[in-house]
Amino acid sequence: MPNNSPVLSNNRPTILQIGHVAISNPVVAAPMAGVTDRAFRILAAEHGCGLVYTEMISDQALLYGNPKTNILLDCSGEKGPICVQIFGSQVEYMASAAEIVAGRGADIIDINMGCPTPKIVKNGEGAALMRNPELAVRIVEAVVDRVSCPVTVKMRKGWDEASVNAVELARLVMQAGAAAVAVHGRTREQFYSGKADWGIIRQVREAVAVPVIGNGDVRTPEDANRMLRETGCHAVMIGRAAAGNPWIFSRTAHYLATGELLPGPTPEMGRETAVRHYKLLVETKGEDVANREMRKHLAWYTRGLRGAASLRARIYKGCSYKFYTEEFWELLTEQQI
Repeated sequence: MPNNSPVLSNNRPTILQIGHVAISNPVVAAPMAGVTDRAFRILAAEHGCGLVYTEMISDQALLYGNPKTNILLDCSGEKGPICVQIFGSQVEYMASAAEIVAGRGADIIDINMGCPTPKIVKNGEGAALMRNPELAVRIVEAVVDRVSCPVTVKMRKGWDEASVNAVELARLVMQAGAAAVAVHGRTREQFYSGKADWGIIRQVREAVAVPVIGNGDVRTPEDANRMLRETGCHAVMIGRAAAGNPWIFSRTAHYLATGELLPGPTPEMGRETAVRHYKLLVETKGEDVANREMRKHLAWYTRGLRGAASLRARIYKGCSYKFYTEEFWELLTEQQI
């Protein structure tokens, strides 16, 4: 029978060390475009996430001083540590962008070699770098040479099943100076479909002498525990399962440390956190932007709640501060009576 007891044997948080940066527990929030903005990161940290990532940020946009990019990079006042993820395919651009990021106070800089989006890979960026290991290594070397903070790499299993090269690339970027690697157990060809191959995470863990963060199909605290046990990775990265569910960070960290599985959030906790999320969006982006962006978050927060599906159409009609903080929840309560 499989051993399902928690990996961590005591009640103290385990310190994960990435370069000189200490991380209090092995639970990491994955970088997600359109999701892991400042409001989300604040909530994730409040709910016990050990390390948070920004959304991926373009090297060229950083160099051109794009105002929207400056918003993505703004981590002021956040509880660290924070990993800023950058993407690009030109060595000098990436090195210069990393200097800007380091100057803005990033604790860690991550190089994106895993994004599968067509508009990214067509430019040789993201997961396309896995098809060009020589360029990938030159980028890592240049970035490491320019900044004093730790540099990490997030990659996938490979481009497709015919070109699985995560182990080889992980070795190369470690030799180039990467302080840690995160591995998503799917190929670029898979995008987010099918099952993540945790075996490749274990192979990378056995091949390199830096911390390895496992990613893919971690949806519950039990999944996180199983990944740590089956792969030997140093930390687990949680992505889509955290959308509308910041409690997964605190529940997972607690379970790994104590073996106790905390109950999920009550409806009232869900309401309070969703309202706080909206208010953080207002605070960080302004009410107009918050009203648009909260639509998707509210749909995530209310997944599975009785009566929520029939109210979702209302989310896309004339939303307001009062709607998000009061009216929606009153309507939802009425639906459930």
